[in-house]
Amino acid sequence: MKQYTFKNREISWLDFNARVLQEAEDSNVPLIERIRFIGIFSNNLDEFYKVRYATVKRIALSAKKQKKLYKGLNAIDLLKEITKKTISLQNRSTNALNTIIDKLKSENIFFVDEKSIPKKFINYINEYFIEKIQPQLEIVVLDEKSKFPNLTDSSSFLTIKIISKSFDHKYALIKIPTQLDRFLVLNETNCKYVILIDDIIRYHLNEIFEIFSPKKINANMIKISRDAELDFAYDISKSYLEKISLSIKNRSTGEPVRFVYDDKIEKETLDFLLDKLNFDNNTDSIIPGGKYHNRRDYMSFPSMNQNKLTYEKLKPLDLYNFDLSKNIFDTIKERDYLLHTPFHKFTYILRFLTEASIDPSVTKISITVYRLSKLSSVANALINAAKNGKEVTVQIELQARFDEKANIKYAKLLEEQGVKLIFGIQNLKVHAKICVIERKTAKGLEKYGFISTGNFNESTAKIYTDFTLFTHNKKILNDISKIFKFFNANYKNFKYDHLKLSPFDTQSFFTKMIKREIKNAKKGLPASIKIKLNSLTSYAMVEELYKAAKQGVKIKLIIRGICCLIPENEKNIEVISVVDRFLEHTRFFIFNNNGKNETYISSADWMTRNLDNRVEVTCPILDKSINDEINDIFNIYWSDNIKSRRINTEIPNQYQSKLKSKKGIRSQIEIYNYYKLKLEK
Repeated sequence: MKQYTFKNREISWLDFNARVLQEAEDSNVPLIERIRFIGIFSNNLDEFYKVRYATVKRIALSAKKQKKLYKGLNAIDLLKEITKKTISLQNRSTNALNTIIDKLKSENIFFVDEKSIPKKFINYINEYFIEKIQPQLEIVVLDEKSKFPNLTDSSSFLTIKIISKSFDHKYALIKIPTQLDRFLVLNETNCKYVILIDDIIRYHLNEIFEIFSPKKINANMIKISRDAELDFAYDISKSYLEKISLSIKNRSTGEPVRFVYDDKIEKETLDFLLDKLNFDNNTDSIIPGGKYHNRRDYMSFPSMNQNKLTYEKLKPLDLYNFDLSKNIFDTIKERDYLLHTPFHKFTYILRFLTEASIDPSVTKISITVYRLSKLSSVANALINAAKNGKEVTVQIELQARFDEKANIKYAKLLEEQGVKLIFGIQNLKVHAKICVIERKTAKGLEKYGFISTGNFNESTAKIYTDFTLFTHNKKILNDISKIFKFFNANYKNFKYDHLKLSPFDTQSFFTKMIKREIKNAKKGLPASIKIKLNSLTSYAMVEELYKAAKQGVKIKLIIRGICCLIPENEKNIEVISVVDRFLEHTRFFIFNNNGKNETYISSADWMTRNLDNRVEVTCPILDKSINDEINDIFNIYWSDNIKSRRINTEIPNQYQSKLKSKKGIRSQIEIYNYYKLKLEK
């Protein structure tokens, strides 16, 4: 049997973040959007180090035999490869930012630092420092003998070296305040100046450390990333919620994994810091950078009231043939509907829940929650439902990474308002996106609900592409009801008519679908597979796709992020990635089935965690018109020749550039126009 080859998932993830960086480098992207992509790139990298790099580090430090993880590399070698690649990407990021800053000058937007503040703004800067910044400053004077302070994860610090007549040198740390906007905009009649609060602090260093009579002060920025893995102590006296809360607090003191420093820092100062922080050159990533860190703050870079420097807003569309002036349940009763945010209004989900909360016929609402927005209308609707006497059950996932605090807050609030909460399943995250309501009518019990590829979050719905299927299908909704029974009695394995449930049968089901296509290919029948995912890392599923391609099955894959599959036969298997203004988050599958097209949407990527360690739901599309629509959507993505890249090829992240004879097709804009045209018919 042939030995298949796979792309290492960590290296593949860095390749994905390089695609994000490409958006910052793209001269066709509006300038302020390019700056924000710098922020997204940086934020992604922070999370990568806290989660993925930290995992590889734990493997490297384990007593077990070093496992070969990437092209024969062991864990320690992989860490070094990651660091090398990261340094290269960081340099590209710095160059891209400098280019953008330079181009903004032509728009009369100027970045200034502590050495170039226009004189007319000096008084204002001084006042801003005294009133806003100084009260927020955390300053620690360091003693070589004293215990080094705990540096919080992903915060930025100015390392200060003070030289005075009375002593050789003294070190201090200043934490950059996170309670304030990172950018201060200074307005003039015809131009704007942008200064970072970091530089305002630098401007006032002599004032801050006046007590030491400084002769010279050096200031260099540093930041660290820590292992973000939650550590659950076994304590039978503590509730699950308490354990999560405690573990989040402990995250701030997790093992450091990355140290980023200003490459202009003196070697003596750098050595002092590395010694105090106990960084290891073998297992920790030590990365030289520029003057500024925590570039994730650029995600919220101000628009400057310059519309031409940002993307034109796309007003979310109405859902075709879905009249919100009518009773929503009567509408869904007629047929299934597919919502595709952000192209469509998220309002339809809110309207469904709001109407259910006040409808006298509705007796029960059951829903899963993974990530809620800060001011959640979804949570508000559920609370109103409970107040109106409905039986409301919410499965809330407390281990939604980096959203744990928000979910704990909402869990407490919902519980206080009479909502029944389910806090997950031991050793399984609940990542399914499902909702079912029950209505008592003169004709008996009726069910309505929806299944989604994304979170019920009105904030992310503006930037994440997701499908939500509204349905009245009895078998599908009975399946959803069974899943909620499973949450309450998870030792019991239910039989489902239509839905496929991880960790029980998702992988086996898709394997079966692939094998059916292989069988058809061998018979000379039409055989093809079209898949869109966020990540493809399951070696078992990749192998099944390899096998299918070798048997003549035509395979087209759209993978946003990590992809461990390397195309082995260009005639039968192709892989692209689309990165654009919206974050691609839909997951769907189209199997040819001898020309009959079977289509599924899912909350699950093809990753081991989604297939084996989470509760995920895959749902068939039974409505022919929706089936055709999803096929159309896939084809639009596939025709993209502006924002799509070929991945895992000899030239990484090569754009599918448009031919001279073809027009430029930007899939996200074309999908918006596709839905808009439907409304105009």
